Amino acid sequence: MRRHELSDAEWEFVRPLLPEPLRGRKRLDDRRVLNGIVWKFRTGTAWRDVPERYGPWATLHTRFRRWALDGTFERMLRAAQANADAAGCVDWLVSVGSTVVRAHQHAAGARKGGPSARPLGRSRGGLTSKIHLACDGVGRPLALTVTGGNTNDCTQFTAVMEAIRVPRVGPGRPRLRPAHVLGDKGYSSRAIRTWLRRRGISHTIPERADQIRNRLRRGSRGGRPPAFDKQLYKRRNVVERCFNRLKQWRGIATRYDKTADSYQAAVTLASLLMWA
Repeated sequence: MRRHELSDAEWEFVRPLLPEPLRGRKRLDDRRVLNGIVWKFRTGTAWRDVPERYGPWATLHTRFRRWALDGTFERMLRAAQANADAAGCVDWLVSVGSTVVRAHQHAAGARKGGPSARPLGRSRGGLTSKIHLACDGVGRPLALTVTGGNTNDCTQFTAVMEAIRVPRVGPGRPRLRPAHVLGDKGYSSRAIRTWLRRRGISHTIPERADQIRNRLRRGSRGGRPPAFDKQLYKRRNVVERCFNRLKQWRGIATRYDKTADSYQAAVTLASLLMWA
């Protein structure tokens, strides 16, 4: 095994989750192709610069794009989560957070007006994207979305929560509802708290200072402060550690992909390997 490639344990974890090869002429071995894809995103290099030992770069790119567009990486992540849940290894104390990713100049230039152009926002530092993510209690990704870097965190909260969908191994509906949700002050809004209460999801989200002042100013009409467990909130750092692990992949820490599909597929692939 070379540096930046899948270990034997990671390959044995991923191999049963890969789609069945299509019938027809012999194609490049899946492990060799996946090693090339992983090497590309872990190093942040261009597709044309991937070493020849992984096969033609065009084949790697074509296979990656096919798997990205047909949802292969997403299905593999769901299957890995389902296996972990069946083994009782998922901690359903869910933390929600976001991180900003600087976009390289090569990420610009996608066709304007289409969905591929949306996840690039212009911030003070230039073009950026933002990863919104929910992880379990030990810091493994459950669901994610990618937006422009200037998107407010609270606007993506329900999208991330509704993307949590862990299938059952065997009969039964997918698990959609966490036991408890932890979020920082960026998610402190009446709409989010109401959304969680209606679904019977307990949560620990601190109030912002302006919200505290407004509630106190209104007196009894301001209502009671939301419940807040300081000790439980300390466990929210797992989402920050999750982002740190994802950003060990240089092709994720800096976005080089023009399309949202490709970048989100790369983040999904890195998330998948965190369940190995």
